[in-house]
Amino acid sequence: MQYTSTRDKNLHLTGSQAIAQGLSPEGGLLVPENFPHLSAEDLDGLKRVSYPERAARVMSLFLDDFSEEELKDFSDRAYSRFDTPTVTPLRILNGNTFCLELWHGPTCAFKDLALQMLPLLLTSALQKNGEDRKAFVLAATSGDTGKAALEGFRDVDRTKILTFYPQNGVSRIQKLQMVTQEGNNVGVCAVDGNFDDAQAGVKRLFTDPEIAARLDDKGFFLTSANSINWGRVLPQIVYYVSVYCQLRKAGAMPPDGHMNVCVPTGNFGNILAAYYAKKMGVPIGKLICASNSNNVLTDFIKTGTYDRNRTFYQTISPSMDILVSSNLERLLFDLSGEDDALIAGYMDQLSRDGKYTVTEEITAKIQDQFEAGFCDENMTRLTINSMWWDVNYLVDPHTAVAFQVLGRYRDRTGDESPAVVVSTASPYKFCGSVLEALGASGVANGGAELIGKLQNLTEVPAPAPLADLADREIRFTGCVEPDEMAGPVLEMLS
Repeated sequence: MQYTSTRDKNLHLTGSQAIAQGLSPEGGLLVPENFPHLSAEDLDGLKRVSYPERAARVMSLFLDDFSEEELKDFSDRAYSRFDTPTVTPLRILNGNTFCLELWHGPTCAFKDLALQMLPLLLTSALQKNGEDRKAFVLAATSGDTGKAALEGFRDVDRTKILTFYPQNGVSRIQKLQMVTQEGNNVGVCAVDGNFDDAQAGVKRLFTDPEIAARLDDKGFFLTSANSINWGRVLPQIVYYVSVYCQLRKAGAMPPDGHMNVCVPTGNFGNILAAYYAKKMGVPIGKLICASNSNNVLTDFIKTGTYDRNRTFYQTISPSMDILVSSNLERLLFDLSGEDDALIAGYMDQLSRDGKYTVTEEITAKIQDQFEAGFCDENMTRLTINSMWWDVNYLVDPHTAVAFQVLGRYRDRTGDESPAVVVSTASPYKFCGSVLEALGASGVANGGAELIGKLQNLTEVPAPAPLADLADREIRFTGCVEPDEMAGPVLEMLS
């Protein structure tokens, strides 16, 4: 299995090289040159094994320079820190609506599924490629990636990790999780801007020759913990394979049936993983892309024009407060017939003009597989409220967006196929917003103390990793302008 770049098909890397490198030198994203197929027999076999075993088997199809024994060991270690043996429990809400909970890991967000695995893959990749330098891991976060990456790489040998987050663009709980992070190799810094500013700044650092030289002089090289790294996307494919196995095992889907999936997404990595699972043979019908008021993806899927030149909204679902969805590039590469020159042109237009329009053929292919919708702030709150009082199910704002978008899709199309809503974070990461939606007062400026208040109101236990947040020491208080992000990198090096 070889990997190439979305902007340069002349590049050919092994799986371990792709994971270690993170981003292609010209700025493209690394993708497999082909996708393995899972037959009905393969899927039936995966239905009978544990989640770590499924993960090892699926990843081995893409990483043939890792042994199955290595990957099984990595899986066992990565998923041992989840609070349920099923790792990704599936909640049945009614006969044809299911919720896949991806937040039972150490940081209570779906990013744990990949970021407990990535450090193990990365350190092994360094050894396989005879890399003597250490890895300096950079991450930009809209809330959940940062903490998950910090926790995954905490005190991992031969690594340093630095996470940038938008100063006013994450929840109070998410910020507390990051600024109190323990570990001798970690750093956290706010950016005076939004997530797109932080993400663009990280990408600039990757292509800055002066930074590369300074890092090399200190015995480091840059790599990424964001979903631009294939080592982030691959473990996410696993849970879409797994949820099909879970549905079949529960008798909730016939052998010849299919499932729709509704995914709250901002950077497009989570729903891209579902697309790849479908491409591999998992019987997924519609891929329903759910956005908040920053509905750039909804407009793109409906029109074929991607336009980030619009008002940016800070919402109660901050992990989707994104106007530049990096992983969309991988989808376009695939649907264009791997036309690297075309994709490079689109990305150049986006950088230069803030917009691009894909061909009619690509638009038609997207609309054949994807549906899209968005949910404003008021409707997000109403959905949190109705899910609790009517269904007795507590959801965070991102998951509420997905439930609302799924409902509208069904009302519009009449499609009542089994549907899986992907729940990306514990409601306790967004206590203030959830409490307000449930009718509580006096919570607007609250912090970690709101965890107890939400628990008292709902009697739903708070996840253990969040219970003691109020008692942790704040370690990181820095904030920089977007064009000053090199400073914290150089400071960590020294």
